[in-house]
Amino acid sequence: MGGTGRAQVGRPRQFGVDEALEQALRVFWSKGFEGATLADLTNAMNISKASLYATFGTKDQLFQKVVDRYTDGPASYGTRALEEATARKVAQALLHGAATTTTQDDDPQGCLGVQGALVTGSGGALARDVLVEWRRAAGGRLETRFRRALVEGDLPESTDPHELALFVMSVAYGIAVQAATGTSSEELHLVADRALTVFV
Repeated sequence: MGGTGRAQVGRPRQFGVDEALEQALRVFWSKGFEGATLADLTNAMNISKASLYATFGTKDQLFQKVVDRYTDGPASYGTRALEEATARKVAQALLHGAATTTTQDDDPQGCLGVQGALVTGSGGALARDVLVEWRRAAGGRLETRFRRALVEGDLPESTDPHELALFVMSVAYGIAVQAATGTSSEELHLVADRALTVFV
């Protein structure tokens, strides 16, 4: 009996951490931070509440991990877009990437970074702040890329990189909101094309 007890102490976790985190991502993506209950999360992740806390920490800490996973996964088109050769191609990759990613049949519609904490009470303050910073950082990186394009002569001298980045990000997030309300991928790609007409 004693030997059995010692074996259980070092027993490996009976679930896949990556798979559990992926399921948590899908719950937060579809329901938002406050809409996702602990029961929703543990059921989707197929783990107990104790295992959730032991492995991922609090709900807030789990959400931060999910945002990181989302950034490196579904939302990674944003990082790749910054590597395009011209400012127009950067915006094109970003906007069409948003139109594609937010309308996938196998994923929740919309964007975790936009709707994850749009409406939160005091209990969702940390999640709201995480996503505000997430969006601010994305806008800052785009502005930096456009400043480089201005220096390289890729944008007209009259261009305000901050204003242009704000415009492109606003359209991208608008695409995500429209996707969440059921607007089709085809329509959203047309929106992206229309927005790109600001680049001459």
